[in-house]
Amino acid sequence: MKIINRKFHRDYREIEKYEAGIVLTGAEVKSIRAGGLRIDDAFVRIMGSEVYLINAEISIYKFARNDTYESKRSRKLLLHKKELLKLKIKMASGGLTLAPVSCYNKGPHIKLEI
Repeated sequence: MKIINRKFHRDYREIEKYEAGIVLTGAEVKSIRAGGLRIDDAFVRIMGSEVYLINAEISIYKFARNDTYESKRSRKLLLHKKELLKLKIKMASGGLTLAPVSCYNKGPHIKLEI
């Protein structure tokens, strides 16, 4: 399973890539594996000492019992501390945007390339 942000290469120029884990619920993982993720309009934002994926849409898993499911909620990304500090320094210089490139499986985990 690999989901690619087709707008990324059209709208942005790639400088560096980072691999980040995503904090998800079980139903969201199943939905992503079934192809229910859209990252075309998503972006990544650094808030304090944490990184979040914003505006990514994960469709509801049809067998889940979520009455109050939010498909476009902000999801925390997991990066190493050194990577986060590098990103903070680069973003402080200005003129850069963090955007998701692709989402894929790496063993049992779902990773996001930013």
